[in-house]
Amino acid sequence: MKAVWYERKGPAREVLTIGERETPQPAAGEVRVRMHRSAVNPSDTKQRGGARGIVTMPFPFVVPHQDGAGIIDAVGSGVDAARVGERVWVYEATLGRFWGTAAQYSVVPAHKAVKLPDHTDFDAGACMGIPAMTAHRCVMADGPVKGKTVLVTGGAGAVGYYAVQIAKLEGARVIATVSRDEQAERARQAGADAVINYRTEDVGRRLQDLTGAASGVDRIVEVAFGANLATSVAVLKPNGVIASYASDAVPEPALPFWPMLSKDLTTRFVLVYAMSREAHDEAARWITSALERRALVHQYYKTFALDEIAQAHEATESMKQVGKVLVAID
Repeated sequence: MKAVWYERKGPAREVLTIGERETPQPAAGEVRVRMHRSAVNPSDTKQRGGARGIVTMPFPFVVPHQDGAGIIDAVGSGVDAARVGERVWVYEATLGRFWGTAAQYSVVPAHKAVKLPDHTDFDAGACMGIPAMTAHRCVMADGPVKGKTVLVTGGAGAVGYYAVQIAKLEGARVIATVSRDEQAERARQAGADAVINYRTEDVGRRLQDLTGAASGVDRIVEVAFGANLATSVAVLKPNGVIASYASDAVPEPALPFWPMLSKDLTTRFVLVYAMSREAHDEAARWITSALERRALVHQYYKTFALDEIAQAHEATESMKQVGKVLVAID
């Protein structure tokens, strides 16, 4: 079968190999998926590139990409044979494993291949894993948001775009921050009630104007924890929550303990790869239900051919694109 893999970490064009590998067989409790679409997440490119100085290979080779979508064509022992032929979306294919979705076939634990509604295409299915599950956890981990005001920073990003939708579908008033006009349009498309351009506007002042007598927000879904911490503490209501999944610009922020204590704030750090099985299952159920109801919209940047895998990784690393980078396997 045709696949992409790397045997050492480094730049995409230097380490990614495209060629033939033996088709994997599902072990007990696993399914094999004939992949149609593979999605590129920032964590995929960071893992391949050796982010944070981690350059040791966990396996002799790794087929990249956590997420994708396709059709189950074989099952291992203990898995219902009726699942053969089922359309699925796949998540965390390379978590502690080496066989990701950038190949014609991938094998994953059966619960990580989630049934895809008949009317949902593989492009949308490939987007669901890491971004949508992270968004669900950030929005919903601390209880219902109906009637609350939720601030989503980076509201046009991979996670933020779904966080806006999830919060809105769950009955919240949603305010999103962005850095340029194209992103503002996408955040509104996702359902944001108001959008703030943090490069041209004072976020704290705009939030004051937008929340008025309510005086602040109840929850923050945060993509830049350290960089935004001072503003977050200022705009959160007492008993508010910051649910953060990234802090690249300020990776080791100092916490303003007393201001946070005075409001009894909660800080939740969300890493989808460390979430409990229960949290994953809860997110999968919510996402599947939303797909069945055609309640979610999706954003795509470009679909690359498998032979263009290096360009797909570079597009993701550029951070300039708006929308998901996909790879066509079929």
